[in-house]
Amino acid sequence: MESEKSTDDIKSEELLLKELEKYPEKKLSKHDVYRVSQMVHEYQGKIKSYLYEQQEKKADRWDRIADKVAIAVGSWWFLIIFGSIIFAWIFINNERNSLFILSFALTILSFYQSTMIQMSQNRQATKDKQEQMLDIAINYKAEQENLEIQQHLVELEKRLHIMESSLTSINRNQRRTRHLPKSPRAKRSHRTRSD
Repeated sequence: MESEKSTDDIKSEELLLKELEKYPEKKLSKHDVYRVSQMVHEYQGKIKSYLYEQQEKKADRWDRIADKVAIAVGSWWFLIIFGSIIFAWIFINNERNSLFILSFALTILSFYQSTMIQMSQNRQATKDKQEQMLDIAINYKAEQENLEIQQHLVELEKRLHIMESSLTSINRNQRRTRHLPKSPRAKRSHRTRSD
């Protein structure tokens, strides 16, 4: 039942678009405007979800691990817990060898953390670039539509100016015909009516 409804909706949307293409000057009802805005919203949502799905398909297990490490390392909880562990290590083991081992372990840890964070940032930069390209395409399309609307407005303004000019000339002609002297026939007929 739901697939039939979606098929009917798709047919209805296609009919609406064909009607808009055929009669662009036709005024849209509130229902039609709502349907068009829904189509645009769904289309944009489908593009973004499609991009997200493609990015997730390209990501392997190590990319996901790098993302999770970057999220965990970039949190306050990690900073607090890791700082507590280091201070506890220093407090408990204050021998020279234990500080050397701590320093070596932190160096190795920072190497792997920085590598994973860099991998995650590169992946995020790729996502951002794709979304930016999508935004540029949408903005370009909107700009084209705005230019078309401006052209239509200029055309309407020209038509309005022509209509105003013709109305002005019609009004002038009507005023002239009122001020013309009446013909002798009109005077005679006027006299006979008054008698």
